[in-house]
Amino acid sequence: MKKIPLFILVAAASTLFAACGAPPANTGAGNANTNTNTTKPVAAAPTVAALMARERQANEAYAKGDSRFFEGMLSDKFVILGGGQRMDKTATVKMIAGVKCDIKSMDLTEPALSMIDADTYALIYKATWDGTCNGPDGKSMKVPSPVRSASLWIRSGDTWQAAFHGENLIIDPKNPPKAAAAAPPEMPSKVEQKKDDKTAANANTASNTPAPAQATGIANTAALVKVELSVWEAWKAHDAQKLNELTAKDISFVNIFGSYFATKADTMKDWTGTGCNVKSVSVKNGTGTMLSPTVGILTFEGSADGTCYGQKVGTVWGTSVYVKDGDAWKWAFGMNSPAM
Repeated sequence: MKKIPLFILVAAASTLFAACGAPPANTGAGNANTNTNTTKPVAAAPTVAALMARERQANEAYAKGDSRFFEGMLSDKFVILGGGQRMDKTATVKMIAGVKCDIKSMDLTEPALSMIDADTYALIYKATWDGTCNGPDGKSMKVPSPVRSASLWIRSGDTWQAAFHGENLIIDPKNPPKAAAAAPPEMPSKVEQKKDDKTAANANTASNTPAPAQATGIANTAALVKVELSVWEAWKAHDAQKLNELTAKDISFVNIFGSYFATKADTMKDWTGTGCNVKSVSVKNGTGTMLSPTVGILTFEGSADGTCYGQKVGTVWGTSVYVKDGDAWKWAFGMNSPAM
């Protein structure tokens, strides 16, 4: 499943999110009495057009360092994984406040909407930039471009709020660039983030060597780590049948090369291809966040011993979305990013 290069690529950590309006509450009237439907408004299903319009607004706000814009856009359950550091809403808004950019042009294209369940959607698109932003050392750096962006939205009453965002530089896996892209600006330290992220697990780890996961995050973290490892092992073995059992009916995936696989058939073809020769895999530092009783996000560090496209396999920072199917957790959407 995880095609992992030797080189390092990290896109700028812009946060692009969407919200949709809600329908008005219904009311009814009788001859003598008027009964008002007091049910709270519920956000209508999002559309690609509405989400992309909000993505553009969010991109523009990010480039200006307008952190206040994101206060209402991000869910309190929001998580982003940049350079292996897991940031929550508070840390992300703080990071955006320090952004300084000079953007000459921005083009958002190739949008695709993927439904996780009725209350959870992923929007994937291509972003092409021309401009600069301040790097971690304060110096101006060219914005990596083009990138494949993915944002996850969850229904919150009469709005849609962002629960995750990620970006991968789009490259040719058989002809990777030699230079590494710069890191996102002003990433908080791991010590600061551990204070902010109350759901963080200290070391949820699993591998195909004896190393049992420890449930130190949410109650389902260890269970999600276990399934994630099984997915990696099935990828290693090119086991299409096992992968089919571990995944939901409809899935989609963004790999570290910025390639998007919109359907289960396309994803399975990628995962079971012959490009990688791997001896062993591991999944560690898993942290789970429950978006609802039946949907959860797992962030983790994955690695494999072997090669992909002739290159030694490295580390990836992974984000996987799971849905509950009866008593089992099924993999539904994922985005893997190259390690720094």
